[in-house]
Amino acid sequence: MSKEIRVHAEPYEYTFDPSRVALVCIDFQRDFVEAGGFGESLGNDVSTLRGTIEPTRAVLDKFRAESWTVIHTREGHREDLSDLFPSKRDRGNPSLRIGEEGPMGRLLTRGSKGHDIIPELYPIEGETVIDKPGKGAFYGTDLETILRAGGKTHLILTGVTTEVCVQSTAREANDRGFECLILSDCTGSYFPEFYRSALDMFKAQGGIVGWVGTSKDLLNAVNAANPENGESK
Repeated sequence: MSKEIRVHAEPYEYTFDPSRVALVCIDFQRDFVEAGGFGESLGNDVSTLRGTIEPTRAVLDKFRAESWTVIHTREGHREDLSDLFPSKRDRGNPSLRIGEEGPMGRLLTRGSKGHDIIPELYPIEGETVIDKPGKGAFYGTDLETILRAGGKTHLILTGVTTEVCVQSTAREANDRGFECLILSDCTGSYFPEFYRSALDMFKAQGGIVGWVGTSKDLLNAVNAANPENGESK
């Protein structure tokens, strides 16, 4: 495969070296994507996020086939909730608060069914899982250390929700010098207007936070660098 992959994106072409890239799957957890979880306890329609799963799976499968780095994140708290700020616990006046029992166990609490990643995108052996107490994947975690140690400079971001955990992670990554491509069809929001605004902010002013592209553009670029695979349909 060619050393450099060139992906059609906005505001301009995104390029990466496969040895220096990581796919980051942000918070594809039952608590956010399935009924009965934390997202629903806030009054959200979780079905709005389901469309992200199939395109993300296609990208995940490609990274696995190429033996490229994959990292998953999960937002949640220690069982004793010692890392949970009261301001986060109480904000939004949810019907159930973090740590309380829901249909899938204690909401956003490590070890519960709801805290875990959905089966469709479940990590396999060798893939890193980052447990984070906040919205950004760098806050309170060793993600930066793992990326630096592995020589990673470019991140492909997928996940939920676009304007919260994905945006927080993209901005944290940008401040640390990582080059981010956010895949628009692999990230979603409970609110269409927030989804659109977040994507616009990422790519504004010449890509002030990062680049925005699609899973198809990424897969086509990878396959073009390795022609025997053919184009992604």
